[in-house]
Amino acid sequence: MTTEGSLLAPTRHPLAWKTPEFHNQQALDTELARVFDICHGCRRCVSLCGAFPTLFDLVDNGPTGEVDGVPKEKYKDVVDQCYLCDMCYMSKCPYVPPHPWNVDFPHLMLRAKAVHFGRNGASGADKFLTSTDTVGRFAGIPIVTWTVNAINQSAPARTAMEKVLGVDRDAWRPDLAVKKFRPAARSNLVAPVRNGAKTPGKIAIYSTCYINYNEPGIGHDLIAILDHNEIPYVIVDKEACCGMPKLEIGDLPSVERLKNLNVPPLVSLAREGYAIVTAVPSCTLMYKQELPLMFPDEPDVQIVKEAMWDPFEYLVARKRDGLLRADFKQSLGTVSYHVPCHARVQNVGRKTEELLKSLPDTIVNTVERCSGHSGVWGTRKQFHAMAMKIGKPVFKNMASAKPDYISSDCPLAGHHIAQGIEEFAKEALDGSAPVVAHPITLVRIAYGL
Repeated sequence: MTTEGSLLAPTRHPLAWKTPEFHNQQALDTELARVFDICHGCRRCVSLCGAFPTLFDLVDNGPTGEVDGVPKEKYKDVVDQCYLCDMCYMSKCPYVPPHPWNVDFPHLMLRAKAVHFGRNGASGADKFLTSTDTVGRFAGIPIVTWTVNAINQSAPARTAMEKVLGVDRDAWRPDLAVKKFRPAARSNLVAPVRNGAKTPGKIAIYSTCYINYNEPGIGHDLIAILDHNEIPYVIVDKEACCGMPKLEIGDLPSVERLKNLNVPPLVSLAREGYAIVTAVPSCTLMYKQELPLMFPDEPDVQIVKEAMWDPFEYLVARKRDGLLRADFKQSLGTVSYHVPCHARVQNVGRKTEELLKSLPDTIVNTVERCSGHSGVWGTRKQFHAMAMKIGKPVFKNMASAKPDYISSDCPLAGHHIAQGIEEFAKEALDGSAPVVAHPITLVRIAYGL
C-alpha cells in the first residue's frame, strides 16, 4: 500500500455503465473474483450486512478455502445481500480509491445487479414495488386510500402479498396519505431573500415520493419551519421518483428516464439560486452522488448536485450564518436519534444531531449504525429476517435511553426501528411508549408551531 493511497480521502470514479465492458459477464466475473479475494483477505466488513458473511461462508465452506473454490453462479448470493448502503466504502474499506487496488464494493454490486437486470429483467413484483409513482397514484383519493390502507394492514392481505409480491407479512409498510403533499403545499416567496455566507436565501422543496404519497406531514413541518424563519420557498412544480428504487434493482435505464424528467426543472431552480432540499436522505444522495457518477459529462446534473442540500445541512449552515431563529419553546425530553446510512455517506457530518442538541432541555442519544431497513430490500420475504438481525444493535441502543421520541432522517428506518424495538427491545423501555417522529417534525415541535 502506498502512503498516498492510504492517507487521502475516499474518492468515487464515474460509473461507466454505458460501455460494453461494464455489461460483459466474463469481465464482471473476473472483477468480482478479484474484489472478493481482497475482501476475503481483509474481513473488516463482516459485521456490516449480509453480503460479507455470505461471501466468507462460501469461501470457508469451499473445497480450497479461497475464492477460487466458489462457483461463479454463487456470486449472485453475495450480490443479492447488498442493498447499496455504501457503508463498506465510506467507513470500513482501506482499499478504496485512490488506493491502487481500487475496491468499490457497492458499485461492483450495482454493476452485477445491472448485468443481471439486462439479461433477465425484473420480476413483476420488483417492477411494481419500485415504481413508486405508480403505487402512489392511489394516495389522495379518500375512499380508495382508506380501503387500500385497511387491506394493507389486514392479516389475510399481508399473507396474500407475501405470496404474490414477496413482501414479508411481518415487515412494516407505510400507509397511503389521504391528502398528498404536493397538491396541498403552496410556494411562499413573500419573505425577502437573505443570502448568507454559507447559504442561499431561498429554497426549492423536492418533496420525494414518500413525503408526497405517504407522510405529507413531514413536508408541512418543513414548510412551517421555513415560514417561521422567513425563508422563501417554492415547491418543485414537476417531479418524479428520484430513481433510487430502480437503482437498487439494477434498472439503470429507468434511472436515466427519471433523471431526464427531474433534472430540467431542478437545474432551472439551481440556476436561479435556489437551494434544493429533500427530506429523505436516499433522494438527496441520488442527486449528490449516484446521478453525477452515472452522468459525469452532463453539466446540468452536476449543477443540480451542487445545489442539493440535506435539510439539516441547510438549517445548520443557516444557523452559522446567524439567520436561523433560536426561539425554541418546548423541550423534547430524550430523543433516540438514528443516523441513516444514506445521510452518513453524504459527508456533511452529523448536522441533524448538531441542531437537535441545540434545542432546550433536550437529551440526544445518537446511534450511528445501519438499521437494516434499506428500502424495498428489507421488506422482502427472503431478506426481512436479515434486515431485523442487522438492526438489532440499533434497536437495543435506541431503546436503552428510554426515549420520549425515536427519530431518523430516513422515515422508513424510523418505523423499522420502532418495529424492531417492539420485537427485540421492548423490555428496555420499562413500559414507556416513545413516539416515532422525523427530526424535522421534532424541530417544529420545539419551535411550538
